[in-house]
Order: sequence, then structure tokens, then C-alpha cells
Amino acid sequence: MNIDVLKQVAMLPEMSAEELKRMWKSICHSEPPPHNRAFLVKRLAYRIQELAHGGLSAQTEKRLERLAVDDALPEKRKVAGDRLLTGTRLVREWKGAEHCCTVLDDGFEYLGRRYGSLSAVATAITGTKWSGFTFFGLKKQGEK
Repeated sequence: MNIDVLKQVAMLPEMSAEELKRMWKSICHSEPPPHNRAFLVKRLAYRIQELAHGGLSAQTEKRLERLAVDDALPEKRKVAGDRLLTGTRLVREWKGAEHCCTVLDDGFEYLGRRYGSLSAVATAITGTKWSGFTFFGLKKQGEK
């Protein structure tokens, strides 16, 4: 990382709110948002680095746009997405055997097979209907 960039970022926490707002106007070319100092420091640090090293790749921007569209999914799906990150491995012991499930972008994987919901995975493991979040210990029984 460039030494000048490091110096600029390191100075941000020491700056007054007014100095941060002036810097915001200078490098963001807009009025600063009405947020607290901590917000301004974080966003300015990002902006300084973005100007020095470039912003998000086109691929990342496309992915973010897709995620913004996916935000319109039904509430039930959004809750699952908010709670579990893609690639997370969920492990549960059931009747003496360890069962591992992996969170995918569009569902779950268990024993090489894709499932649309965590409850479907829990049902495949137990042979009975279960809340997937309860089965894997992500929420307590009876909790909403």
C-alpha cells in the first residue's frame, strides 16, 4: 500500500468532524451524510483507498446488483440469507453419526445433493419433519 494513502487513512481518526466533512466534500464531490464521526472516518478511509487503488471490479459490482435484486425475495428466504453465509458448514451429530451440510448461494448441499431449504436437509437426515434451523442449533425450539 502506498505510504501517502496510509498516512491519510491514519490521520482520519484525529480529525474533527468539520475537517472530515470538508474532506468528504473534497474527495466525494457531494455533501457529507448526516452521520456520526465514526461513519465518516470509515467511509473516507475506504474512499481514499478506492481513489488510490481502484474501486470494485466489474464482477463484484454485478454480484452486488444481483444481490440487491434478490433482496426482493420473500421474507422467509431473506432471513435465512441474513443468518447464513455461503460456504458455512453446519455440523450436527444425529444417532451417533456426524452430518455436515454446506450453505450455498441458492440452497444447501448435503451428501452431494442440493436442497432448497435447511428443513429439507434435516428431514433427509432424520426421516421426520424438522425445522432446519432448530435441528442444526441455529435457533432454540419454539423461538421465532
